[in-house]
Amino acid sequence: MKTRTLWTTLYLTTGLGLITSIYAGLETLDTSLRSSCTINSFFSCSAVDSSGRTTTLGIPDAAIGIAGFIAILVVAALAERHSRDLRYFYTLLFFTTGGVAFASYFAYIEVAEIHALCPVCTTAYIFGILTWVAAIALTMRVSRKIAAATPAVQKSAA
Repeated sequence: MKTRTLWTTLYLTTGLGLITSIYAGLETLDTSLRSSCTINSFFSCSAVDSSGRTTTLGIPDAAIGIAGFIAILVVAALAERHSRDLRYFYTLLFFTTGGVAFASYFAYIEVAEIHALCPVCTTAYIFGILTWVAAIALTMRVSRKIAAATPAVQKSAA
């Protein structure tokens, strides 16, 4: 996959994840939105939203998703701008890995404790995983390019 395609994938999945997280947040404010994504008793935004388990350390889970996707967009833009500095790419990996960790925790809470899965939230989790995969691929690609461009003298001195 081309580097430009990886960047496009990363920005697209992050943007879609942000939109999905915003919608999930709106569901908690406007209960009429919950019914639009309730399929049955298991796949139910209503069941998840009304469970009382949609906050972590007092912060709404949707707000964590919104903040996380915004942070990923900012760090991705910085990484793209400073494409020769791996620190930005490692920071991008840190944020995307953290996002996948939070998504895994949220999914666990939904399935194991609430016994329901929010389709909107699950969509945000999937976008987060796709963003993480794109970040890994970009970091590997940039790392290889930087290593290939480093003169042999510097490599042996390190």
